[in-house]
Amino acid sequence: MNSLIPSILPFLSMFLLSFSWTTSAHTHDDFLDCLYNKNSDSISKVIYTPINSSYPSVLQFSIRNLRFNTTATPKPLVIVTPVNVSQIQDVVICSKKHGLQIRVRSGGHDFEGLSYVSIVPFVLVDLINLRMINVDVENSNAWVEAGATLGEVYYSIAEKSKTLAFPAGVSPTVGVGGHFSGGGSGMILRKFGLAADHITDAVLVDVEGRIHDRKSMGEDLFWAIRGGGGNTFGIVVAWKLNLVPVPPIVTGFNVSRTLEQNATKLVHRWQFVSNKLHEDIFTRIFLRKVESSQRGKTTIQAAFTTLFLGEVDRLLSLMQESFPELGLVKEDCIEMSWIESVLYFAGFPSNTSLDALLDRTPISDVFFKTKSDYVKEPLPEIALEGIWERMDQLEVQISELQFTAYGGKMDEISESSLPFPHRAGIIFQIEYAVLWEEESSEASQRYISWIRRLLDYMTPYVSKNPRQVYVNYRDLDLGINNLDGNTSYKQASIWGRKYFKKNFDRLVRVKTAVDPANFFRHEQSIPPLSSW
Repeated sequence: MNSLIPSILPFLSMFLLSFSWTTSAHTHDDFLDCLYNKNSDSISKVIYTPINSSYPSVLQFSIRNLRFNTTATPKPLVIVTPVNVSQIQDVVICSKKHGLQIRVRSGGHDFEGLSYVSIVPFVLVDLINLRMINVDVENSNAWVEAGATLGEVYYSIAEKSKTLAFPAGVSPTVGVGGHFSGGGSGMILRKFGLAADHITDAVLVDVEGRIHDRKSMGEDLFWAIRGGGGNTFGIVVAWKLNLVPVPPIVTGFNVSRTLEQNATKLVHRWQFVSNKLHEDIFTRIFLRKVESSQRGKTTIQAAFTTLFLGEVDRLLSLMQESFPELGLVKEDCIEMSWIESVLYFAGFPSNTSLDALLDRTPISDVFFKTKSDYVKEPLPEIALEGIWERMDQLEVQISELQFTAYGGKMDEISESSLPFPHRAGIIFQIEYAVLWEEESSEASQRYISWIRRLLDYMTPYVSKNPRQVYVNYRDLDLGINNLDGNTSYKQASIWGRKYFKKNFDRLVRVKTAVDPANFFRHEQSIPPLSSW
């Protein structure tokens, strides 16, 4: 089934484009007339259509995956970059009236491009102009508009306090809108849990164009938007965050070992201790193929990356107690402030200005495909060796696996507290990624086939019934909704239970209550009961 999806989609796309886009000019004009009638001329400054010279640059600025930036990629009929909530309300009302779908983009990091691509006529709501951040140090909270990036959030917090932080992701260009909607995990996950665990209010525009806060939307909908995936229940335009305390000094290290330096046994041992470490320790392994010390040969490198909420001497003591096999020494470690650690783990050179966190420009543009898994039992060494063999099959392009330790606070939070269910019992999460620069469809098929084979290989070693995956690592290979919006429970539950486990049923009930006609939808949005 998986192998059919990429081959079918281009033909479906061509068919639908030839059928529906031939009538889109009339719909497009009616939609714009509707917007102008509601906004007079004020909205014209934030509307872009294909005849505008700036349309390509606005569209492409926040595209992070070149797989969805080709000449064959379906483009929006209209891009709207609203500067206030009322403009979003009007876009929802006019889109619904004239039969256009909506895609909502915050930072553009959706791994399958679902925030800015649709094969049926659609409007792109790009939230790039809505990124105001108001930090209240006295009450340890912040209001953040959905178009802000994580880098902008971290910068704004650090401007006001050196001992407050927020437990979200590593990449500074990730938009908060999508990140929070899927749960949002980062470098202090084991101490504080997810980003969504610390969201206490939100502002949302519903399917009727009405504005809600937590009180008016109700607890069910507020639960759903904190982990149930974006562009499904409405458009969240702002989030209220509870900030968390961090010490003035934190410590980080990035220690690499190759196969020749006993990496296999170290990775194997790491699995038995990583989720049991002190909760102030966050640890992750990056696995990559690199040049070997033997000329002309390659090897596998395991980079053990760790953040500790405290000073180096305490970290060394804890690591010696729990994971002495790594051989960590003081010279491997760097003491810094929390905000400096944000730059460090994002890969910026030392002494980089904090202003780098405000740069929304993508660090790199490549073609890529990602997948995910959750591990409940340590992988045997033979399984690790099988991974190394498969990584060695790729000659030039980049493959990378990330093992991210869970445990700590994640073990203490109920799997039903939010839609994100991957809590107690998870040792670590795996993210698989393959990146390439070749533009041909043959190249894409080759590398995507490779990562699918790797995932098939991992089947015996990862979670089962369901095989759990992370919704923020979106993967259309798991299955997609019907294009007409009518998707059965059985069909949607194939992918829905992998993302949400039993929480999928509650998400369906919420969707049915707030959007029974399934206006807010995409290839993997939650379907309402009324669509079956």
